Amino acid sequence: MNSLTISELVLATKGRLIAGNENDRINDVIIDSRSANKENIFVAIVGESLDGHEFIKSAYENGCRNFMKNESNSIKLDSSDINLIEVKDTEIAMGDIGKYYKSKFNIPYIGITGSVGKTTTRDMIYATVSAKFNTLKNEGNLNNQLGVPLTLFNLNESHECGVIEMGMSGFDEIKYLANIVNPQIGVISNIGLSHIENLGSQEGILKAKMEITSNFDSSSTLIVNGDDKFLSTLKNKNHEYKLKTFGFNEDNDIYCSSYDMNEESITFVCMINNKKEEIFIPTVGEHNIYNAMGAILVGMSLGLSLDEIKEGLKNFKATGMRLDIVKTDKLTIINDTYNASPDSMKAALKILGRYKNKRVAILGDMFEMGTHAEYGHRLVGESVINNADLLITIGCNSRFIGSEALNLGFDEENIHHFDTKEDAINKIDNLLKEKDIVLVKASRGMKLEKIVEYLSK
Repeated sequence: MNSLTISELVLATKGRLIAGNENDRINDVIIDSRSANKENIFVAIVGESLDGHEFIKSAYENGCRNFMKNESNSIKLDSSDINLIEVKDTEIAMGDIGKYYKSKFNIPYIGITGSVGKTTTRDMIYATVSAKFNTLKNEGNLNNQLGVPLTLFNLNESHECGVIEMGMSGFDEIKYLANIVNPQIGVISNIGLSHIENLGSQEGILKAKMEITSNFDSSSTLIVNGDDKFLSTLKNKNHEYKLKTFGFNEDNDIYCSSYDMNEESITFVCMINNKKEEIFIPTVGEHNIYNAMGAILVGMSLGLSLDEIKEGLKNFKATGMRLDIVKTDKLTIINDTYNASPDSMKAALKILGRYKNKRVAILGDMFEMGTHAEYGHRLVGESVINNADLLITIGCNSRFIGSEALNLGFDEENIHHFDTKEDAINKIDNLLKEKDIVLVKASRGMKLEKIVEYLSK
């Protein structure tokens, strides 16, 4: 991060300097007191379980001398060597600082959202754009109201483009992030069932995802999956921005006409400007062809040549625990434990189904589905048929996966349910055999990476 003055922070946040020198400078914005030092400012965030104001004194002891707090908090530091800024809401202030700091860099930004696959789409877009531009992207899961500003603070003069993933669980959250980033290009990967508990319906999810266009004008571009039931409705409407679509259907701007997939990569033929182009991506899954086509349209919108786009996609590397293939002396493990929704579960099962050895699906609960939980898990049960030979479910609602598979003819002897991952680990050695192909997938909160760790030993 380039340095900012205390007065710039006050200006950006509409805050008040209640102690210190407005000409002092900081070199980073920190929300973890353990990382705070004299070169940065510690912003006290009030979280669900922890209040950052309680860590101001420990940050001071670590050497930090710059602080930002809520005006409603009465904490005092009896010291004359600090800068203390007071704001209405430190969480909102983080976004304000991020927006102010971003304005110092006149580069294009791509905003990415979607129910399923937005992180993989982000990583593919990053790989593509990086073929030509020095590009910034979110690291890990820094895609929310705090993660996006923290990402923007990593900008410096060397960056030529920003690829920013935007997550959400309710209405107005994407709009908030779009107002910070103000992307010139927006990408929506799909509309699934993720967060339907908060948004009520897939129509509600579409509405929330479309908030990415909040500041769009005639110079902006929205890139969407044109095969998606909900996003495809955008094709027949007039927009003040440019709309570009991708998919397998021929009515999209670019579309996949055929593909060849092995255990580690895909080569697909994409129709671009009425010409067949062969594209290679070092990952598997039909859904990743969609992600790659989204990246292709972003590259084209930024003026990259097709050769540059192809070269960038060859260098794609997925964020961890997303279809990671782990091979041991006895098993092949597909580690897809980062998160789960019905759509991503079905996509992962489809990949498992391509293997010839005995196929084992270890599936846990999918969260944030509310009253749609049974329905969503039963949808996954449909995909177990023909894609798995042995089903192991873990948790509460995951039992509906097995129930639906059983209703559709799956052998009851090959269905096993456990309430906890620990129970599963105690029995799993008796269920698996050498050379089995094992898919492990669930929502993040299930922490089924513990299963992967056990099987990898």
